This record gives sequence, structure tokens and C-alpha cells, in this order.
Amino acid sequence: MRRTLFTERAPRPIGPYSQAVCVNGWLYVSGQIPLDPVTGEVVKGGFMVQVERVLENIKAIVESAGGRLEDVVKVTVYLRDVKKITEFNEVYSKYFSVNPPARSVIGVSE
Repeated sequence: MRRTLFTERAPRPIGPYSQAVCVNGWLYVSGQIPLDPVTGEVVKGGFMVQVERVLENIKAIVESAGGRLEDVVKVTVYLRDVKKITEFNEVYSKYFSVNPPARSVIGVSE
């Protein structure tokens, strides 16, 4: 059985996709950008604030499905500046501190 999920605690999709889809007990979360769920605008305050917003959005989606971040098994991260990986890890480790999921980090250009 397939079901799409939506929560007001995360930004509305900006295209023809769902925030997440649940299939056979697995939750597939769409990629997130640092949008404020209330305003729909990119949050201001710098890189670490934006990372925190993305992770809060993901957390809201996972929780809306009845899960916890501890249930996440794989994360794929796309960074424009891989030199910021230390800053990224500082925020990320607050959300995935115990038994973190498998993770890939991919550097991308604009």
C-alpha cells in the first residue's frame, strides 16, 4: 500500500511531488531546502541556521509519519561548499547523535 504524507510543520512542496511517501512500512522523504514552513521563504541567518531548518523540516515529516529521527537508515546530503562539512556536522550531530544513519555527502555546484 502506498500513501503520501503532508504536514503543516514542513514547507509545502514547490513542485509536483509529495513531502514523503510511505510504502510497506518504509518512508521516503523528498529532498528539503531551508524553507520556513510558515512563510515558504528561505530562512536567513547563515549556513548553520539553514542546516538546522532543513533538519527540522525532515524531523517534522518523519514525525508526521509516526517515526523518529532514530528510525532513519540513510541520509544523502548535497552541499554547495564541501569545505563547510565541519559546520554541517556540528548541527547534524545534534539531530543524529546516537546510532546515526548511513550517510553520503555529495558536493554540487549551483
